[in-house]
Amino acid sequence: MTSCTRNILTALSVAGALHTVAAQYDAPTYSGYTLLWSADFSGTAGALPSTSNWNIRTGYLGVNDEWEEYTSSNANLQLSGGSTLQIVPWTNSATEYGWTSARIESVDSWTPASGVVTRVEAEIDFGTNAASTKQGYWPAFWMLAESYRTGAETWPECGELDILEMIDGVLTGYGTAHCGDDCNDDDDDEGLQSSIAVPNDSWHTWRLEWDRTSGNWETETIKWYMDGEAFQTLTGSEFSEAVWTNLAHSPYYVILNLAVGGSWPGDPNSATVDGYGAMMEIGYVAVYQS
Repeated sequence: MTSCTRNILTALSVAGALHTVAAQYDAPTYSGYTLLWSADFSGTAGALPSTSNWNIRTGYLGVNDEWEEYTSSNANLQLSGGSTLQIVPWTNSATEYGWTSARIESVDSWTPASGVVTRVEAEIDFGTNAASTKQGYWPAFWMLAESYRTGAETWPECGELDILEMIDGVLTGYGTAHCGDDCNDDDDDEGLQSSIAVPNDSWHTWRLEWDRTSGNWETETIKWYMDGEAFQTLTGSEFSEAVWTNLAHSPYYVILNLAVGGSWPGDPNSATVDGYGAMMEIGYVAVYQS
C-alpha cells in the first residue's frame, strides 16, 4: 500500500493571516492564532489513531438508513505510515448490510470563547477512484454539541455543524448547520446548507470559524471555508438567542467518518467499488483561538 504524498507548502496568505506549513501534515501556524489542540497521524503503518485523542465508535448505529457497520479493525481505520489517517470502506458479507467502515470522535470538546475567533480545521483527501464507482459513499468532517454526547439534549436541538460532507464522489463540498426548526430541520432534516465546487479530489483544507469578537450575540457569525474561501455564513440575528447559544456558545466535539448508503447519497450499487480508492484520508485536525 502506498500513502499519498504532497509538496510542502510555502508561506502564503489565507483570509488575511500568514499560513505556514512546517512539515507535511503538521497543523499549520497562523499569525494571530494560538493552537489549542491538534492531532496528527504520525506513527507505524497499520496502527490505530491515538485513543488519548480519539474515541473509536463501533457497531451498527442505525442512523440515516446507512448500511455500514463501524469497526476498530485496521482494515477500516489505520495510520498510513506517511503521517495520515485512512478511513477505508469494505464490503463484508458477515455484516447486516454488507459493509464496514470507521468513525472516530474527539475525546475533547471545545467551547467558542467570547471575544475571540475559534477555528476548527482539517486537511482531507479522497481516494482516487472515479466518482462513477462511489455511489453510496458519504464521508464527513463534522461536530456535535457535547450536550448530545452527555444525553442532556437530543438531536437536532442540541446543535450539529457539518464542516464538510461529500456525496457519491461528486466534487462538491457541503457545509450544514442543524438545530431544529430554526435550521430547517422540521422537514427532511435538511438543515441550513451551502456548497462549494471542489477543484479536484486532492488535498484541501476545510474549516469552520465561530467569530464572537463583536460582543453582541446577534452580530456573531459561524463561517465555513474551503482552502480559505468562505462559502457559508450564519449570523446570530437569524436565530433565537437560545438556538444561537446552542450553535455558537456551547462545547462541540469533532467527528470523522465515512458512511455507506443512507437517506442522502442513496444505496451503493453494482458499480460501487470498495477499498483504498474510495477512502477518506486525513492529514491533521486542529483547533485554534485568536
